[in-house]
Amino acid sequence: MVWKPDYVTVGELGDYLGIADSIDDVQLQVWVTAASRAVDRRCNRQFGKVAAPVTRTYRRRPAYDPASGLWLLEIDDVQDSTGMTVNGVALASAGATLLPDNAAADGVPWERLGFEDYPTWTDPYAIVSPGWGWTAVPAQTVGAVKLQGARWNFRRKSPAGVAGSPDQGSEIRLLAKLDPDVATTLAGLSRRRRAA
Repeated sequence: MVWKPDYVTVGELGDYLGIADSIDDVQLQVWVTAASRAVDRRCNRQFGKVAAPVTRTYRRRPAYDPASGLWLLEIDDVQDSTGMTVNGVALASAGATLLPDNAAADGVPWERLGFEDYPTWTDPYAIVSPGWGWTAVPAQTVGAVKLQGARWNFRRKSPAGVAGSPDQGSEIRLLAKLDPDVATTLAGLSRRRRAA
């Protein structure tokens, strides 16, 4: 898997749409990629995973959270902490705790590092992990991309943004936003980020 991948293949979207040939594959690829990025924007995160250790740099200083009594540093999603280091120090020795506490048991990524004492390192924080991202794309993400891709595929046959027939009472306006069912499908996957 890669960082910010397409969450379904052209073939999967074609199957979902009942398309058996490859005539529309170029257009379907556009919908797959566009819908995947729309899901990322809606959720304020991505659902891929890096394939090798990567250093991520964080210039924001940790903020004190009175509820937990910890200094919190927001990081990118990570589900595999094996070999993780903070400014060259192994995670276990750096005095850092991955949060939220039950992320692994709940099948969600860690989003923050918590420190009992304010870290004495100078900015920026360089964190290395071989596991940035999600170990598997959530099923809701796959479903949302198929729904949105299908909507856009249908939309291209209705350039004025109206589908159906007013004579038969089946006229519908195609909204210029994500399909409402996509938002419902993605419920619970959105990430809140602290304001800059």
